[in-house]
Amino acid sequence: MQSSPQQYIVDENGNKISVILPFSEYQQMQEDLHDLTVIAERKDEDTLSIAEMKKRLGRSV
Repeated sequence: MQSSPQQYIVDENGNKISVILPFSEYQQMQEDLHDLTVIAERKDEDTLSIAEMKKRLGRSV
């Protein structure tokens, strides 16, 4: 992900309360978060070998 200059919104005390970023960067972050959520949800599932996956897809090993 390409990083852009960070811009912040601060409160009256100078504390950062929000960040402004390009929409494309926001979208990428949302996609990454979704991917991480799926990984976390599936972490206890059994894994498949490549041979088994090819078999399931109907290809010869």
